[in-house]
Amino acid sequence: PGHCGYYVMKHWTAVQEFILEGFPAVQHLGNVLFLVHLLAYLASITANMLIITITWADHHLQTPMYFFLSSFSFCECCFITTVIPKLLVIFLSGRQTIPFTTCLMQAFSFLFLGSTIFFLMAVMSLDRYLAICKPLHYPTIMSLRTCFHLVTACFVMSFTLITGLMVKVSQLSFCRPPVIPHFFCDLGPLIQLSCSDTRSIEMFAFDLISFILFTSLIITIIAYGNIVVTIVRLPSVKERRQKAFSMCSSHLIVLSLVYGSCVFIYVKPKQIDRLDSNREAALVNTVVTPLLNPIIYTLWNKQVHQALRDALSRVKF
Repeated sequence: PGHCGYYVMKHWTAVQEFILEGFPAVQHLGNVLFLVHLLAYLASITANMLIITITWADHHLQTPMYFFLSSFSFCECCFITTVIPKLLVIFLSGRQTIPFTTCLMQAFSFLFLGSTIFFLMAVMSLDRYLAICKPLHYPTIMSLRTCFHLVTACFVMSFTLITGLMVKVSQLSFCRPPVIPHFFCDLGPLIQLSCSDTRSIEMFAFDLISFILFTSLIITIIAYGNIVVTIVRLPSVKERRQKAFSMCSSHLIVLSLVYGSCVFIYVKPKQIDRLDSNREAALVNTVVTPLLNPIIYTLWNKQVHQALRDALSRVKF
C-alpha cells in the first residue's frame, strides 16, 4: 500500500517523499567527487565569510560597495548550503530520499536566494556605474540608508515573486514515480512529476524567471557598458586603464557563467526540454561560480588586500 501511495495521489499532501537521483552515471567515482565538492564548498564558505568579516571589522571597508558585497557573500553562503550538503551525501551513499515538505522548502530557498543574488548583482553593477561615471553625485546618492533600502528591496522582491510561484507548485497533484533526475529539488524536475495540467504553471514560471534574469541582466549590461565607455574616455595612464578593463572583463566572465547556465536551465517554456543536462549546468551555479565570485570580486582590490594584511598583523601581534 505504501508503494502504491506514490502512484495514486489525489492531492500533494498525500506525497510522503521524493528520491533524488543524483549522478548515477558517475556514482562509482562518488568518493572522489565527494572530496572535490567538499573542498569547493568549504573554500566557498570560508572565502565568503572572510569577505563578510573583514568588511564589518575594517572601517575602511564600510562603504556602499562592500556593504553590497558582504550582502552578496551572505546570500552565496546560504544559497550553496541549501544544495551542497545533500549533494555530498548523494556522492557518498547514492540516491537519497527527501520528504515532500523538505523538497518544497529546498526549492523555495534555492529560487529565493538565487533571485536575490541576481537582483544584488544588478545593484552592485549600478553601484559601480555611479561610482565611476557619476563620482561627484555618488556619496549623496549612495547613502547608507539607500544601500539598506536597496538590499531590503532585493530580498522582498525575491520573496514575493518566489512565494507566489511555490504556492502554485504546492497545489499540484503528483502521481508519477517519485524519482527526481537531479541532485536537489529544482523547479523543472519537480513540475515534471505532476500529473496535473502544468501548462499554466510552466508559462508562469517561464515568465517570472525570465523577468528576474533579464531585468537584472539588462541593468548589468547597461551599467558595465557605460563603465567601459567612461574608462575609454578617461585621460588616465595605460596601466590603470588596462587594470580597469581586466577587472571588468573578469566580472563579466563570472556574470556570463551565471546568466548563461540559468538561461539554459530555466528560460524555456516547456520544462522537460534538456532536463537531463540541467544537472551539469546547475553545478556551474552551485559549485563553480560561488567559488569564483569571492576571488573575482576581491582579486584586484588593494583595499581588501590591505585589510587582510592588517587583520593578519593584528593576529600575529
